[in-house]
Amino acid sequence: MPSSRRLKVAGGRPLHDCRTCPIRALGTFRPFAPEELRFVERLRIGEATVAAGTQVFQEGEKSPYLLTVLSGWLIKTKTLPDGRRQIINYAIAGDLLGLQNAVLDKMQHSVEALDDVRLCVFPKEKLWSMFEHPPGLGFDVTWLAAQEKSILADFLVSVGQRSASERIAFLLLTLFRRARAVGLVEGAIADLPITQEHLADTIGFSLAHTNKRLARLKRSGLFDWRGSRFEMIDERRLAELAGQPSSP
Repeated sequence: MPSSRRLKVAGGRPLHDCRTCPIRALGTFRPFAPEELRFVERLRIGEATVAAGTQVFQEGEKSPYLLTVLSGWLIKTKTLPDGRRQIINYAIAGDLLGLQNAVLDKMQHSVEALDDVRLCVFPKEKLWSMFEHPPGLGFDVTWLAAQEKSILADFLVSVGQRSASERIAFLLLTLFRRARAVGLVEGAIADLPITQEHLADTIGFSLAHTNKRLARLKRSGLFDWRGSRFEMIDERRLAELAGQPSSP
């Protein structure tokens, strides 16, 4: 699989103007002041489109890039020497990739595209300039890092304390709500390009055990999941099983 060192960046004239960036229209993100928008336009070096299965970052890699997801789904993974894999988080539109690479000089986990993904590309050596002028961008980067830490804490609780059914409920509820927050849900239906193997690698149970618990939850009428088509049927009950608030 190609690594980020071979990421093909479309430089020169950007494929999308920063002023019409698709993620700026999302209600979950604050509007930029004119000077912030001009700063980002000068900072970005282009865009990249990667196919499903592409290894965007490799654990231990030093890459020159800091990336923002424009569209698509990705997973963040840690792999043991014997090949066992733990999915530690998911990334969708608006998420920042490669912050560890910029701060710690190399990636502490791998990042893989689950479907076709579009990325906005920045040079990692310019990260610190976001904390200098305009200062609001530095807060944004810090906020994204804090949000990811919060998500990782919730995933850790799942692996350490929740039952298999509770882990599945929590993960599906979290992914559905994150997708809805960035406009990827129509009605009660989301396109989740994850497999049962991804589910098992996230919740920390065997594939066979995960499949049995997943089938039981589907029969209970909480959701319907066929291929990548996920339909939320009873969010309140799913949230109750996951130990989460009934509304985000």
